[in-house]
Amino acid sequence: MAKTSFLILATIFLGVITHSCLSENILYSGETLSPGDFLSYGSYVFIMQEDCNLVLYNVDKPIWATNTGGLSRDCHLSMQSDGNLVVYSRQNKPIWASDTGGENGNYVCVLQKDRNVVIYGTARW
Repeated sequence: MAKTSFLILATIFLGVITHSCLSENILYSGETLSPGDFLSYGSYVFIMQEDCNLVLYNVDKPIWATNTGGLSRDCHLSMQSDGNLVVYSRQNKPIWASDTGGENGNYVCVLQKDRNVVIYGTARW
């Protein structure tokens, strides 16, 4: 019984630690934002909207957008392993891309405190 209780508590503890270490402002290679999902930093929110528009807000004021609203429904944003950030339609067709694709590697899309959304990857030189 003591071993079982210890394992349960250890599992819960590790789950809490893992969850608390997840960043709210970073999207890693292979991760996606589904409709309604977002990155946030302070008052800035970078959200994949239901109408397929990817928008950066400062509180409730839009400050940048892909202008893809209405082109489809239920789109998702993907941080690809080649460094390209892409909005895909429900039919999995690209409707917007950052055109930052290159070599395969580990990339991150970061919403920074200065409101810039930046893609970082391995240096090429």
